[in-house]
Amino acid sequence: MTDRTDPALAALAAAGFDLSGLTEEQHAVLRSLTDQELGLLTDLRGRLEEAGPEVQGHAEVAGGALF
Repeated sequence: MTDRTDPALAALAAAGFDLSGLTEEQHAVLRSLTDQELGLLTDLRGRLEEAGPEVQGHAEVAGGALF
């Protein structure tokens, strides 16, 4: 279960990360992230989601090849 009271896990959950399937050890790693690392993860997620349709389209057209 995700500890939503932890600031790092709460920030990741708010950014759309599904943390429910992670182990306690993985949660511990995420809780230990610096503010800079959290910012990087949320930025990358946002950029990947923005590019989602384009990347998904390439995967469909190219038979799953990612470029």
